[in-house]
Amino acid sequence: MRTATIHRKCLPLLCFVVLFGPALVAARPANAQSPLPATPQAAPQNRSAWPPPVDDKEVFAHVRFDQLEGRWNESSTELRWDGEGWVGTDMNRLWIKSEGFAGNNSVSDGDQEWLYDRPIPHMRYFDAQAGVRADLDSGPARAWAALGVEGLAPYFFEFEPTLYIRNGGRVAGRINGAWDLLVTQRWVLQPQAELNFYSQDDPARQTGSGFSDIDTGVRLRYVVTRKVNPYIGWAYHGEYGNSARYARQSGQATINSSFVFGLRVWY
Repeated sequence: MRTATIHRKCLPLLCFVVLFGPALVAARPANAQSPLPATPQAAPQNRSAWPPPVDDKEVFAHVRFDQLEGRWNESSTELRWDGEGWVGTDMNRLWIKSEGFAGNNSVSDGDQEWLYDRPIPHMRYFDAQAGVRADLDSGPARAWAALGVEGLAPYFFEFEPTLYIRNGGRVAGRINGAWDLLVTQRWVLQPQAELNFYSQDDPARQTGSGFSDIDTGVRLRYVVTRKVNPYIGWAYHGEYGNSARYARQSGQATINSSFVFGLRVWY
């Protein structure tokens, strides 16, 4: 009896929904929001339709000395430094590079560079660099325009070719490379070489045309921390062509083979 009473009470409501429900739905405003979630749309096929990526403008800084070492042989002892640092964002950076020798109360092969650096599109881990180079040491000063590439090739091979141009149509080139070979997780063996070329003689700086000199060696370093790596090794520095002739005229050796010990540091 109770169930029949409930059915009789609901019958008018049911009739109202059946008769007037379609009309209410048709009269619903077009911009009314549905209580049900919308069906997700397919991702746009055109890449230009995607929103722009995050443009990170945070500024970072980094300094590294690959070579901060003493070189010793039977005839001389000298200090060798070779370092670089940069400051900037992921896309735009200012690089500063410095290298040279100090010994016998003089500084030689002093090379300071200030370069604008930017990643090369579609070439992972390689940057294009352009700026100026200044030869500042105990010899006459020289200024060059610099254009080069620096990056990390597969298997931890660092590669850095650079072209230099100065007044008088003088052109110079440098190729620098180093390769990290992991003996263990803490012992690293690094062969390294730097080659220099000049288009014309410069007697005042004792540099000859063609293949001028090479500085190479092999170093075994121990990773105490990522920022401090002491090392020992062997280095070879040779002068060739007219550069060797200028060295002999000034009473200097054209070939130096040295035992090296130093630190590789970065911050």
